[in-house]
Amino acid sequence: MGPDRDLGSPPPFVSTDPEAPAAQGFFVAFEGPEGAGKSSQVARLATRLRDQGFDPVVTREPGGSRAGERVRAVLLDPELRLEPLSELLLYAAARAQHVVELIAPALAAGRLVLTDRFRAASVAYQAYGRELDLRFVEALNERVTAGLKPNLTILLDLPPELGLARVAARGATDRLERADLAFHARVRQGFLAQAQHDPGRWRVIDARHDEARVADGIWEALEPALLAWRSG
Repeated sequence: MGPDRDLGSPPPFVSTDPEAPAAQGFFVAFEGPEGAGKSSQVARLATRLRDQGFDPVVTREPGGSRAGERVRAVLLDPELRLEPLSELLLYAAARAQHVVELIAPALAAGRLVLTDRFRAASVAYQAYGRELDLRFVEALNERVTAGLKPNLTILLDLPPELGLARVAARGATDRLERADLAFHARVRQGFLAQAQHDPGRWRVIDARHDEARVADGIWEALEPALLAWRSG
């Protein structure tokens, strides 16, 4: 027997208001093209938040659960060739598990959650990058997240040429990083289109700068909303 609640309706564990009351959790997602420095900035922000007295839950996609981490290994394996639809469905499966096992319980407990990628990544990578049907990707996102959206999404934006140069300088590349420049240009377009469509929930940060300057920009964008949530 299925759940009573319509999975397309807003979930009970998070507010649809970007400045949610303190009785509920606060959800921040980091997005951006390859080489934007998301993982480093999530780690920097988590440290800064702890110094400010917050206790963030830090997670990532694909991943965030035991099953999700196994799916991650498949998705990023450079030796595998995946059809675009297969890729999308694997991301969706990992995301559904992520929401149920980690994100939803943390938000219900009033926690601050930081994730390195969430639902916007599927729109950018699979709808724009892989050129799958946008409405289908959005509908699937809505289903597997039960309508959950971050209170704020931090987009670390930079040209794909620069991002891929950074990736190459690191050494080994994963399956997505090996896609061609045209693919990565479409991905960037997908992120920027989402930010433009929903400016109340998105903050765009120029990721061409050094890490410290980018981190300061993130904190400046995030601090007012966090303080409002904390003061409730």
